[in-house]
Parts: sequence; C-alpha cells; structure tokens
Amino acid sequence: RDDVADLQAKIRAGLEQGVDLLLTSGGVSVGDFDVVKRVLAAEGEITFWRAGMKPGKPLAFGQIRLRAGSKEHNVPVLGMPGNPVSVMVSFELFARPAILTMLGIDELERPTVEAVLVDEIARKDGRRHYVRVRVEHKEDGYYASLTGAQGSGILSSMVKANGLAIIPEEWDHAPAGARVRVMLLDR
Repeated sequence: RDDVADLQAKIRAGLEQGVDLLLTSGGVSVGDFDVVKRVLAAEGEITFWRAGMKPGKPLAFGQIRLRAGSKEHNVPVLGMPGNPVSVMVSFELFARPAILTMLGIDELERPTVEAVLVDEIARKDGRRHYVRVRVEHKEDGYYASLTGAQGSGILSSMVKANGLAIIPEEWDHAPAGARVRVMLLDR
C-alpha cells in the first residue's frame, strides 16, 4: 500500500536525479490507495486527470516545480494507470510522443492504416476505445481481428496484437465489416 509521505520522498528523490520527465504507473484512480494523484497535486499542479479513452481512463498530467540552488524549473509528470494494458496504451499515446519530442524527433505518431474489422466490437460507454487487434495485409487491403478478451489486465491480447483499432467515442458498437483506423505497433 502506498503511503503519501513515502511516495512524496520517492518522487523528490527521483526529481533530484535531474530527470526531464517523471513517469509513474498506478495510483491515479479514485480508490483509497490511489495516492499518486494526491501527491502530484500537493507537490505541483495537475493539468488534467482522466482521459476519455479505454483502456487508460485514469491518467494524470501536470508538473512539479523543482528548485536546485537559485534555479527553478518545471518537470512534466505523467501519472499513468496501473493495469498492464492500460499503462501500455497510455504510454503509446502520451509518454512515447512526449519522450520523442524531448529528444527532438519530429515523427511522433505510429503509422496508421484503414482496416476492415473481422470481428464485431460492442461498447456503450462514450469513450474512445483502443482495441488490441492483429492486422493482416491481404490483396484487397488491411484486416483487423481481435486478439482475445479486451480487459485492461489481460496481457495475452496485448502480446498477440500488432495494432490498436481506434473506435471513435460516438460509436455504440463497431460491426464486423466496418472500416476503422488502426495504429500499427510493429513499425
């Protein structure tokens, strides 16, 4: 169980190493033991919390002011979810582009293709879904098949995936045969 004082000390120790970006995993939701968000708010400023996506809804972004002698600067902080698939998807969408930007790399986004869904995807929550799929290129285009159950703690479907089908928030379901944009993870 996370302790607020212990977590504050660990975050401060990490910041004192001269980091350019602080990434955390877990503790940003609303449970009694989700203290990362509270610590980040106490130590700095949270710009946004929660993203309208699945997996990866609990997500905190902000900054912590770091003082070193007479110098001060802000260190960006990205508090990602704790569920394995949620943190992987959040990393792809938020942390990876931030790190690439800090490295001076211009091409931030993974390539996307339009693919035909082989399987129906049911959803009703009004969030954008990033669905683990296996993309195949055939003679007449790309096809995306579900890699298994899509729970945020199910790693096997992420391991089998080479893409994330992006299901818009306004869709209540995506029927088999629908054309969707797919972010390719293996390129």
